[in-house]
Amino acid sequence: MTTAPATPAASALDTAAAKVNRHVMPLFLLMFVANYVDRVNLGFVSNYLHTDLGMGAAAFGLGSGLFFVSYAIFEVPSNLLMVKVGARAWLTRIMFTWGIVAAAMAFTRGETSFYVLRFLLGVAEAGFFPGVVYYFTQWLPQRERGKAIAVFLGGSALASVVCGPITGALLSVSGLGLHGWQWMFLIEGLFSIALCVASWVLVKSHPRDAAWLTDAEKDALETMVATEQAEREAAAGTRLPLGTLLRDPQILLFCFLYFAIQLTIYAATFWLPTIIRRMGGLTDFEVGLYNAIPWLIAMLAMYGFALLSTRWRFQQGWLATALVIAAIGLFASTSASPVFSFVAICFSALGFKAAASLFWPIPQGYLDARVAAGVIALINSLGNLGGFFAPAAFGYLQQRTGSISGGLYGLAVASLIAAAAAFLTKNQRTNRPWTPHPEQHKAL
Repeated sequence: MTTAPATPAASALDTAAAKVNRHVMPLFLLMFVANYVDRVNLGFVSNYLHTDLGMGAAAFGLGSGLFFVSYAIFEVPSNLLMVKVGARAWLTRIMFTWGIVAAAMAFTRGETSFYVLRFLLGVAEAGFFPGVVYYFTQWLPQRERGKAIAVFLGGSALASVVCGPITGALLSVSGLGLHGWQWMFLIEGLFSIALCVASWVLVKSHPRDAAWLTDAEKDALETMVATEQAEREAAAGTRLPLGTLLRDPQILLFCFLYFAIQLTIYAATFWLPTIIRRMGGLTDFEVGLYNAIPWLIAMLAMYGFALLSTRWRFQQGWLATALVIAAIGLFASTSASPVFSFVAICFSALGFKAAASLFWPIPQGYLDARVAAGVIALINSLGNLGGFFAPAAFGYLQQRTGSISGGLYGLAVASLIAAAAAFLTKNQRTNRPWTPHPEQHKAL
C-alpha cells in the first residue's frame, strides 16, 4: 500500500515550519537564556549583599519576589501592545529596557534601591515570555507548537546550567572600585542590550515579512493561522469577549496550575545556591558548577516528556506525572544530609521544569486566538506571582527559623494538589469547549 503524496499546501507548511524553527528558534532560545540569567542571577549574591550592604534573608527574599509583582501588573498590557505594535519592535524594546535595569542592579546601595530596581526589572521584562508563546501561534501549526514551546522553555534550564559557572566566574572580577557581584550584574545586563541588534534584524512580525520564506510558504502559514482560528470559532459557536473568558473556570484553573509550578521553580532557583553551600568548602565557581547539575537533568527531562506527550497524547496525564515527581523530590530534599538534599532537588527538577513545558499546550488549544495574547499573558502573570511568594516566604522562614524545610514541605503539597487539578483541565482537541452561560452574556 502506497502513501498518498503530500499536497503542495501541506508540503509548503511543513517546509515553512522547519524554516521558522531554524531561523527564529535559536535567537529566541538565546534571548530567553539572557532573560532568565538576568532574572535569577540574584541567587548567587545573597551572601555578598548581606556582607557588603547588610541585607538580611527576609529583605533578600522580598526583593527577589518584587520582580514578579510588577511583572504580573504589566504583562497583559505589554502583550496586548505587542499585537498592535508588532513582535519585532516590541520584543526588541523589552530586551533593551530589561538589559538597562539588569545592569543598574550593580549600583544597589541598600534595601530601598534593591526593591526599586527589582520592581523595575519586572516592568521591563513583562510580556517577553507570553509574547513569544503568542508569536508561535502566528507562525507554527498546532502540531508543532508543543515541541517549539518545550525547546523554548529549555532556554530557562539552559540558562540555569550556564548561569552558575558564568556567574561564579564573574564574581571573581574586580577593578574600578567595583566588587565582583557588581561586575556580574553589569556584564550580564550589557549582554542583553547587545542582543537587541540581532532581535531587530532577525525577528519579523508577520510571515509575509520573512524574506527567507517562499511565497507558497507564506501563503501556507497565513492559511494555517486563519484555518485554525476558524476551527476555534466554529467549535465555540460564538465570539468570546476577553471579559467573558476571564470568568471561565478553566482560565482560573490554568492560573492556579501555573502558579503552583512557578512556586516550585523559583523557590529552587533562588535558594538552590544556599542549599549547595550547606555542603561546605566550596568556592563561588564550584557552587555554580553544582548549581548547573539539576538544570542539566531538567533539560533532558523536558525534551523526553515532550516526545512522550507527542506520541501518547494525554497532556493532562503527563503534566500530573511531572508534578508528582516534583513533589516526591521536594519531600526528600528536607533531609538533614546536605548531599542527599541536593540529590533530591535534582530529582525534583525532573518534574517541575518538565511541568512548565507540558502545561502550555493545554491552554493554547483551549483559547480563541483573538484573545489568546491577553489570556496567555494573564495566566503567565498571575502564575508568576508564585515567584513572589516562594522566595519571600523562604527568606522569612530562614531568618525566623534558620531552616527552609517548612517551605519545602509546603511546595510538595502544592505540587500534589496541582497534579490532581491537572485532570480537570480541558482543551478543544479532546474536550467540548466551554461556552459562556447566558447570564454572563447579559452581564457584558
